[in-house]
Amino acid sequence: MLLCGPSGSGKSLVAARSGLPVLRLDDFYKEGDDPTLPLVEGSSDIDWDHPRSWDADAAIAAIVELCAKGRTTVPVYDISLSARTGEETLHIDRTPVFIAEGIFAAEIVERCRELGVLADALCLSRGPFTTFRRRFLRDLKEGRKSVPFLVRRGWRLMRAERSIVARQTALGAYACDRDEALGRLAAAAAGRRAPAKTATKTTT
Repeated sequence: MLLCGPSGSGKSLVAARSGLPVLRLDDFYKEGDDPTLPLVEGSSDIDWDHPRSWDADAAIAAIVELCAKGRTTVPVYDISLSARTGEETLHIDRTPVFIAEGIFAAEIVERCRELGVLADALCLSRGPFTTFRRRFLRDLKEGRKSVPFLVRRGWRLMRAERSIVARQTALGAYACDRDEALGRLAAAAAGRRAPAKTATKTTT
């Protein structure tokens, strides 16, 4: 199950409430000294909301290995340092479904479908103002970046939220709120077909 949505839309909370194993796709961010990192247009800020700030190939490899073996080694990423600080092994045992959640999950919908590992793809949407407030308070509490950076990023993302959701749904994710997402996750875990648009067949 791929779970995407704008930063601050509640993906981690929904994933935790589902009770399913979770692969954190944010752990596949590139490190801060990577020369391929994109910049915000007209700024010296790194654009951490651009798909090129993230290693899609490594994320897909982890998903495929989890589906095949029930375990994989994943990086541990510290957002405040913009760096990987280690690695850990994620085990999902014999569960038939797990969640891969992150702001770039929609970017790999088609590739997961082609690989036969996609059960469903969901895009959480809470509304620009709610998401802005939740994202800013979370990032401030966790000390993810400097306050000026968080303000600039938050304002930019609030203005762009509707286009972010539109892009993710165009890539194949189903837009829904928290309650509907939890219902679809529960249906997938129970082996039932989701009530509306579903992707294909097996695991992520």
